[in-house]
Amino acid sequence: MPIVDAQIHTWGTGLPSNLSHWQITQFTPEQAIALMDAGGVDAAVIHPPGWDPNSTEMAFKAVRDYPGRFAIMGSLPLDDPESRARIATWREQPGMLGLRYAFLHEPMRQWLADGTIDWLWADAEKAGVPIAMLATDSLADVARIAQRHPALRLTIDHLGGRGGFTTLKDAAAMVHIPELLALAKFPNVAVKATGAPGYSSQGYPFASMHPYLRSIYDAFGPTRMFWGTDISKMPCSWRQCVTMFTDELPWLSSQDKQLILGDALCAWWGWNRTA
Repeated sequence: MPIVDAQIHTWGTGLPSNLSHWQITQFTPEQAIALMDAGGVDAAVIHPPGWDPNSTEMAFKAVRDYPGRFAIMGSLPLDDPESRARIATWREQPGMLGLRYAFLHEPMRQWLADGTIDWLWADAEKAGVPIAMLATDSLADVARIAQRHPALRLTIDHLGGRGGFTTLKDAAAMVHIPELLALAKFPNVAVKATGAPGYSSQGYPFASMHPYLRSIYDAFGPTRMFWGTDISKMPCSWRQCVTMFTDELPWLSSQDKQLILGDALCAWWGWNRTA
């Protein structure tokens, strides 16, 4: 069963601006490969972080150096008029699957709400470019976008929560779940079940997160629920992030696990790892 991590960051310089990440000056694809091999992870999607201006080029090099093991969810500056012209050919870049943005802070959150970046959804839909997003406070806006652009594949990051941008744990970190589950009625919306251990105040197997994972599974199903770690801010090993799903969620069938831990993500984002 191929295991594919829906989100990691790699970087070669600078300290992460989000203090929840490992405060180290580099976490390279080579280092990631060693940990992935130890944890039984076959592949991962790199989300180049903004704190390293060279992180995107590092990700492209990882795609070249490790065929089939890395792909990329990149970004374009949404306040640059020249970005729009690049959407049509975005996926022609080797290893590039789509776009990913955080809409937790201003002005990004306002742009999502007031229509400033409505061109993004239209152009990405036309070009077949999937978009992933952190948007905890804007899930109602995501519903509007999903309804208007039914061919645009949207993915909500980190169980719909704030990921490492919050220190809240357990139920306090999951108050948004009803709004997230309401998005399941749109067949073009999926959820990354990334970073679940980081929301738990408990140790492995992070049982406080299991009911929320079950509710997401029940609403979205295994074809729209993607395992992943955001490993550089997890309180555990890569292997424990894997076995939390493979060994600790008895309601997942073997077929469910194959989908959630890799196959569904590759289908949703159009990653042919053998190409």
